[in-house]
Parts: sequence; structure tokens; C-alpha cells
Amino acid sequence: MQYVFEVQGMTCGHCERAVTQAVQGVDQAAQVKIDRTANRVEVQSDAPREALSAAIAEEGYKVTL
Repeated sequence: MQYVFEVQGMTCGHCERAVTQAVQGVDQAAQVKIDRTANRVEVQSDAPREALSAAIAEEGYKVTL
């Protein structure tokens, strides 16, 4: 499934890596595409949307579904 999240607080490459690792912690096969300037994270994953969102939020970022 393709999900799009609005994620506030990503300011650097480290932030992008943290979000990617959080998502892949839920689904190792997930594909993550991040547009930091647009606060947009696209995820291709079979995991539930809520689990992916929660993993990103646990890293300290505000997620809008």
C-alpha cells in the first residue's frame, strides 16, 4: 500500500535517516521517499498505516495522517 504522511520537524539528513529507520523498523521491506522541504513522507509498505505513523511519532516528529 502507498501511504503519504505530513511529518513536521525534519530539518536535516539525520532526520530523514531517523524517519526511514523508524518505518523500516516496522516493515524492513518498506520503501521510503522523503521530501523534507514539503514535510512529506511517502511509504510503500504492507504494514498498517497506524503502526508506521506511531513509529515516526516515537522518533519525536509530529505526524499528520
